[in-house]
Amino acid sequence: MESLDNILHSFAPISLSEMDRVELMNRKETKFVFSALRLPEILQMASKYYQVLEIDNIRSFLYHTTYLDTCDLKFYMHQFNGRLNRFKVRYRVYESTGGSFLEIKHKTNKMRTVKWRIKNAIDKDTVFDTQAADFVDKYIGENKSLKPVLDNWFNRVTLVGIGFNERVTLDFNMSFAEIEGKKIELPYLAIAEMKYEKTANSSPFFKLLKDLQIRPSGFSKYCMGNILVNNTKKINTFKSKLLTLNKIKNDYSHSAIA
Repeated sequence: MESLDNILHSFAPISLSEMDRVELMNRKETKFVFSALRLPEILQMASKYYQVLEIDNIRSFLYHTTYLDTCDLKFYMHQFNGRLNRFKVRYRVYESTGGSFLEIKHKTNKMRTVKWRIKNAIDKDTVFDTQAADFVDKYIGENKSLKPVLDNWFNRVTLVGIGFNERVTLDFNMSFAEIEGKKIELPYLAIAEMKYEKTANSSPFFKLLKDLQIRPSGFSKYCMGNILVNNTKKINTFKSKLLTLNKIKNDYSHSAIA
């Protein structure tokens, strides 16, 4: 199998400005979790249906996310309890370009994801500067009670449908850390996420993963990171995800040895 870099350079490129046509800030999402060893095969199969985001000749980008929550982990508990109309607040730094954004994601009761964001960097002393505090207050009114609780790093490849309105992100080389504390790396894990307007079933990406017997599987980086590095309690809802991670890890380790 070719290297990931060679495969990525077999795709037709798309620029950041061209990608605005599929911004999809109000969308549906479907996730897939699988071994990172399968990335080259998946990308080879996807190359005739998708373009790949390219910035300054780079096609795989390092992201750093800092998640914010209340002292009692209100956002985590909402997801644990399966609540709809829930929120996620994070700072995301695009390490390759230096861009930094404050983002709010809202999962609606119709299972759509709405995202708002502004250019903003975390304030080391107060978390939010005035612009950021006003932005958070506008949508959820929580700025005084939020604090950083988890850091996350990963590489991302972004694919854009050729002639159809869809984006696919593939995340790998993942790691999580407590704020200024314990860090854990998950080199074996890859997460694909389709972002689309109406239905996934007609998507070439959905079909090719189905052919590879990779099924949709919800996965929250924020929740799993909290469990893995912050020893967050009340994990029953996520036990099946932990079992999936362990299986992927074991399969990855056995393949590496072979």
